[in-house]
Amino acid sequence: MTSLPAPSPWTAALPEANPPEGMALYQLPTGTYDTRAALAVRGGSFRDKRHFAANAVLVTHPGGDFLIDAGFGEQVDEHVKMLPLFTRAPYTKTTTVYEQLVRAGYDFTRLRGVILTHSHWDHSSGLDSLDVPIWINKGEREYAAKDGDGKVFRTVSVGHKIHEYVFGGPAYLGFAKSFDVYGDGSLVIALAGGHTTGSVVVFVTLPSASPVASGKRYAFIGDLTWQYDGIKRRAERPWLLRTLADSDAGQVREGIVLAAALVDVMRVVPAHDVGAYDGIPVLPRVMPS
Repeated sequence: MTSLPAPSPWTAALPEANPPEGMALYQLPTGTYDTRAALAVRGGSFRDKRHFAANAVLVTHPGGDFLIDAGFGEQVDEHVKMLPLFTRAPYTKTTTVYEQLVRAGYDFTRLRGVILTHSHWDHSSGLDSLDVPIWINKGEREYAAKDGDGKVFRTVSVGHKIHEYVFGGPAYLGFAKSFDVYGDGSLVIALAGGHTTGSVVVFVTLPSASPVASGKRYAFIGDLTWQYDGIKRRAERPWLLRTLADSDAGQVREGIVLAAALVDVMRVVPAHDVGAYDGIPVLPRVMPS
C-alpha cells in the first residue's frame, strides 16, 4: 500500500493562544458502531473489527461553552433508518449528550452552541434533544441542505437557531482559512473541506494551569480519517468508501498530510477513533463550579 507523501514535521512556532484559567475539556461518549478495518482505512484487514466512536466534546470557557459535535441522539434508532441500507452498521447507544449534561447538573445557560465538524448523521443526531444554536459555516450549511447524507441533519436541526460563522482569519497550521471563536486562540475552527464541502478541524488549546492535560493542544479533525492509523500511516479511505463518503478526495488527502505534520506538537483526534480520546476526561457527575 502506498502512503500519502510524508510531511515535514511542524517545527515553526505554534499560533499564539491565551486560554483563560478555568477552561477545560471533556469527552461525552454516546455510543459506538462497528465496521471492518478494511472499510475504514486503506490497507486495513477484514479480520480487524473497529468500534467507531460517536462522541461529543465539551469545551468549557469563561466566555461560554461549546460542544464539538453532538453524538447519538435520543432518536438515533429512527435516524439510522433514514440511512441507505448498505451504509447501516451494528451500533450500540449509551447515554446522550443531553442526559450526561443533566446528570452532571450542568447549567445549560452556559452552552453557546454546538460546533459541527460536519453535518453527517453520526455527528448531528444528538441535536434532537439539545435546544442550542448550531454553529456551521456557509459551505457546510449548503451541503447539508441538498446532499443525501444531510437527511438526518435536516430533521434534527428543525427549530434550532443557526449561527453561520465566517472564516475571516488567516491560514492556521497549514489550513487555508480560520475562525477564532473566542478571540484568544483557545478555540479555532479551520476549514478542511473534502469529506463534506464545509467540514472543519477544531483546534483547542488548554491553559497551562489546567489540572488535566496542562497546556495541551488538540486537533479534532472530524472525518479527515475515521481512525488514527489513517493519520499515522497517511492512509486515506479505501477507493469505494472515499467514492461514497467524500465530496473531494484530493482535498481530503491534503488535509490528512497537514494533520500528520502536527502529531508531534498536539493530540490529533479523528472523530471515530475510540482510543484517540484517551486522556480526555469524561464529564464528572458534578460539574466544577
